Parts: sequence; C-alpha cells; structure tokens
Amino acid sequence: MNKPVSVSEAAPAAPVDVAGVTPPATAAGPAYVVLAGISFSHFLNDTMQSLIASVYPILKDSYALDYAQIGMITLAFQFTASLLQPVVGHYTDRRAQPFSLALGMGFTFFGLLLLSAARHYPVILIAAALVGLGSAVFHPESARIARLASGGRYGFAQSVFQLGGSFGTSMGPVLAALIVVPFGQPSIAWFSSIAFLAIVILWRIGLWYRPQIGARKPAAVDRHPDLPDFRRARIALVVLVALLFSKQLYVSSLSSYYIFYLIEKFEVSTQTAQLYLFIFLAANAVGAFFGGPLGDRFGRKHVIWFSILGALPFTLALPYAGLVGSAVLTVFIGLIISSATSSIIVFAQELMPHRFGMISGVFFGFAFGIGGLGAAVLGKLADNSGIAFVYQLCAFLPALGLLAVLLPKMPRQSR
Repeated sequence: MNKPVSVSEAAPAAPVDVAGVTPPATAAGPAYVVLAGISFSHFLNDTMQSLIASVYPILKDSYALDYAQIGMITLAFQFTASLLQPVVGHYTDRRAQPFSLALGMGFTFFGLLLLSAARHYPVILIAAALVGLGSAVFHPESARIARLASGGRYGFAQSVFQLGGSFGTSMGPVLAALIVVPFGQPSIAWFSSIAFLAIVILWRIGLWYRPQIGARKPAAVDRHPDLPDFRRARIALVVLVALLFSKQLYVSSLSSYYIFYLIEKFEVSTQTAQLYLFIFLAANAVGAFFGGPLGDRFGRKHVIWFSILGALPFTLALPYAGLVGSAVLTVFIGLIISSATSSIIVFAQELMPHRFGMISGVFFGFAFGIGGLGAAVLGKLADNSGIAFVYQLCAFLPALGLLAVLLPKMPRQSR
C-alpha cells in the first residue's frame, strides 16, 4: 500500500506502522476537520440510503407488493454495492481518485430523482441499484481518507466515520415519517438536495486529498513479525466475515421488516412504527461510535467477542416482548451488536495492511450484500411462515459470536 504523508504540512515525517500507513506526528494528532467532513458526508449518504427501506410501506401499498418483492428492492440496492465495493477498493489501492467520492454521490442524486418519479416496479429496482452504486464508490475511499486523517488513532477514526453513517441510517425513518408519508413518493425528490450538499463537501475533501496522493511514493509494507502468518490471517478473515454475517443479517432483519412486525403484532400506525425503528437505529449509531475507541483501549478481539455474543440474550427475548419491552430490548441490541463494526473492519485491515482499500471494500460490500440477500430470503420466509417466525429464527444469529475464539492475538503496536 502506498505511504501517505502527514495530514499537517508542518508535521515531520513519521515511521510506517504495522498497518502499512504512515500516521501523522503525535503533535498534529487527528485531522478533525477532515474526519468531521467525511463523517458528515457518511451521515448524508446513509440518510439517503435508509430512505429506501423507510418508504417500503408506501411502495407496498401503492404497487401491491408482497414481502418477497420488498426484499428484492433491498437486494437490488445492496447487491450493487456489494458487487462493486471490493472492485473499487482494489482499484484505488493502486490508483487513488480524489474526486471519485463526489462522482459516486452523483449516482445517488440521480437514483433518488428516479425513485421519486418511478411508476413501475422495474424502475424502482433500477433506482435502488443506482443508490447502491453510489454507496459502492463512497465507502472504500472514504474509509481510506478517515484512516489518513486518524493521526494513528485508527479505531477512533473508524468510529467517527461509522457514527455519521449510523446516525444517517437512523434518520431515514424519521424523515420518512415527517415528509414522505404525508406527501407521498414524489417528496423523495426533495432529498436530492441532500445529495447535492454531499457532492459539494466531498469535492472539498477531494481538494485536501489530492496533494497527499501526489506526495505519496510507492513503498513496501513492513509486516510486523508478531502478526499471524498468511494462513492464520486468511482463517481469521473468514471468521470475521462470519461474524459480520451474523451481525448484519440480524440488523437487516430489523431495518427491513421491523416496521411490518410492529404493525402486524401491535397494530400501530406506520409513522409510530418508523419512530420505533428510529430508536433501534439511533442506539445502533451510539454503539458503533464507542466500539472503536474501546477496541483501541482494550483490544479489538475482546470488543468483537462481547458485542456479538453479548446481544444474544436480548435477541432471544425480543419475539416474546410487548411493545414497550420491544423498544427497550432493541436499544440494548443496537448498543451492543453495533459496537463490533469498527473493531471488525480495523482488525481485518491490520491483518492485510497491503490491501487496505480492497479489504475495506470487501467488508463494507459484504455487509451490504449479506443485508440485501438476507432481506430477500427473509422476505420470502415471512410470506410463507409469518413475520413473527422470522424474528424467532433470527434471534439465534448472534450465537455465531462464539467463533471469535478463533481470532488470533494481534501485536499491541497494531492497536
């Protein structure tokens, strides 16, 4: 992986760390303005993405869709991102593109406009795929920029980056309840203004990023002698993928069908159900923020172990709780299970420091892909067996957290 310069022009050069990235000098610390900008852009990006799931009840009623067709919309959106993110990450490992983020946000801009005007199911699928394409371009390179601006605090930077995305995801249901439900599908076009704002911010970040790319020289990555060998690293990557599978599939079951579950079981209104979904997604955002710094402090393996397996008692209780109890349980589930995200991604990046962009793309892309594929499968299952059965089955997914025992011990310098 290429060696970036310090985020401060006045800062002296620093040695290469075990992840193959040159951190800024300690005096300079993280580039907070850049971190804030990339996190806010992540907030805007994921706010627009979450609108798709939030308007499912409107689309279901307007076009007489079944749960399987709803799942296919999620699949069209997330599979596009899943397929292309590793490709984008691999390409930018070799040739970084400072303005690719602004370009990718343009796909989201046009996808929202198309979704607001769509009158046929295939057009809805195309619009969802365009928004997914924007996500595929955004995530790998923005994760690289967050690491460049980290000042060596990689878990913290990843959590700040994830915080923006998680809060953006949580805002989708609220905005849908306040705007899209009262004003209908055409009001989705109003959110294209958010995409335009994100394009402006990402263009400015690209101006900061461009001179750093020009100053980078090809350099061999010095592999820390205490890192696991390549065989163990590959096994660890498979374990991390399985852990991300259990986490993301469960989160997908809530974000895609929790509204329908509440409406069917407790007979609440669509707007009320969207606010309950917001509670879960907001807790998800808070947990994602604290997970990274805790991984820096106590070790990522410990955080991963606790965050996935620790959610199991609460997921098992959810299908049998009342309305208020469901809200309380989803808060605990969101706080605990989302704290693994930053630690899983940084752990994988440290295992393969010479493939930073590709690893970021694979894990972000896998998360989207599993969410989309899982939503489609769970939608079909809900049509056949009922939405309540889906949550009884998904409750056991966090048990896969036991696989964390297979993760290797990492050298302390990499944390």
